[in-house]
Amino acid sequence: MTVSTTGTRGETVPTVPSANSAVDTVDVAALLERGRTLSTPVLRTAVDRLAAPMDTVAAYHFGWIDAQGNPADGDGGKAVRPALALLSAEAAGARPEVGVPGAVAVELVHNFSLLHDDLMDGDEQRRHRDTVWKVHGPAQAILVGDALFALANEVLLELGTVEAGRATRRLTTATRKLIDGQAQDISYEHRERVTVEECLEMEGNKTGALLACACSIGAVLGGADDKTADTLEAYGYHLGLAFQAVDDLLGIWGDPEATGKQTWSDLRQRKKSLPVVAALAAGGPASERLGELLAADAKSNDFDTFSEEEFATRAALIEEAGGREWTSQEARRQHAVAIEALGAVDMPERVRAQLTALADFVVVRKR
Repeated sequence: MTVSTTGTRGETVPTVPSANSAVDTVDVAALLERGRTLSTPVLRTAVDRLAAPMDTVAAYHFGWIDAQGNPADGDGGKAVRPALALLSAEAAGARPEVGVPGAVAVELVHNFSLLHDDLMDGDEQRRHRDTVWKVHGPAQAILVGDALFALANEVLLELGTVEAGRATRRLTTATRKLIDGQAQDISYEHRERVTVEECLEMEGNKTGALLACACSIGAVLGGADDKTADTLEAYGYHLGLAFQAVDDLLGIWGDPEATGKQTWSDLRQRKKSLPVVAALAAGGPASERLGELLAADAKSNDFDTFSEEEFATRAALIEEAGGREWTSQEARRQHAVAIEALGAVDMPERVRAQLTALADFVVVRKR
């Protein structure tokens, strides 16, 4: 199977050949829906524990109600992490339901990070709706994010098993790395230059760590040993780097209708994402001109009033310098490393094919 996508703004997502022909028969949408269906009731029960008004603010964030408190069927995200947590349990020979507490815990941590990131980045839109801080204020975004992180640990620890304790340790470690990555991301916005190695380390923390945890937490709850869990984490870590590389492409060239974000969103936030960093490191006239513009941008008092054409110019220079193509290749490379890691785990071939298919989905998505 070979997949490629082109959006309405001409964005291209890496073409990825599957490592296993069995994935041609895998229904990825059904895997994502299974993860959402099994985890959402438990997720809603956990959120209901929150004191008012945090319960309704969280419900708004998850898309269950609108800004006026009316029931809604909003976009709750792709549900990749819950799907991976359930497959992780199956990879260890357990039933997918065993992975549900892990799926919910990871989803709670993920959304804790989104609530805080949106506020720190000043993002006003997520999933085609106003963000929580925009609707309910910064204080509620902070409080609800903190509460979701606490709930994640509760959901696991109340199982009261040795496996739950092991899973919680992995989740808290992943959360600390995620926070490290966000701190690095913010600090890089104020630097003129960031190396490719620094950017990959930041993205490995910010995205790779939690996705790695999602890929092992179900297996741990299912009784897998540390070697198996560590190998599944390696798959998830490299999958996370591929995921973030695609996110970085979409953050510059993605179609707002698909992503739910502004045009050139990462450039508006002065993010040192992989395409930018790779373009600056490439050398040559386009790279040098881009460096001059970004250095001036960092000192500009008028940056918030830049026109679409000015952002388009920067995007064109990134592409001319090779940043777009390098990032696309890096997504493919990380995808291949992730698939290779699966070979070291003894699991049902059906589950291996499904994990491979989900990896393919991650790098050919348009949002």
